[in-house]
Amino acid sequence: MIDKISTSEKLADKLTTFLGSWNFIIFQLLIILMWITLNVTKVIQVDEFPFVFLNLALSFQAAFTAPVILMSQNKQARRDRLVQQTDFQTDRKAENEISFIIEELKELKSLLKNRL
Repeated sequence: MIDKISTSEKLADKLTTFLGSWNFIIFQLLIILMWITLNVTKVIQVDEFPFVFLNLALSFQAAFTAPVILMSQNKQARRDRLVQQTDFQTDRKAENEISFIIEELKELKSLLKNRL
């Protein structure tokens, strides 16, 4: 029914699951706080106060995260379309069967009327 999922799609799903979790938010928050603390206390002076390098790193992360999330959403949309098509076909079949049953009931009703 559903096409085989490629390795990149599996990776995109796993990454999207992680990126949409509290674990990621907490992990990212800790990294940012550690970065700022180390640079402000001058333990490791890589980035001075306006934290241009940190801003650049976060921009790169956003630039690469957005396409991964979109890939995962596209795969989910394809899966949803397939489910909708299957549901539609099932509904059409049920509609045809109900119409057939109604016609049969009408015939039975007319036969019963004729006998009475």
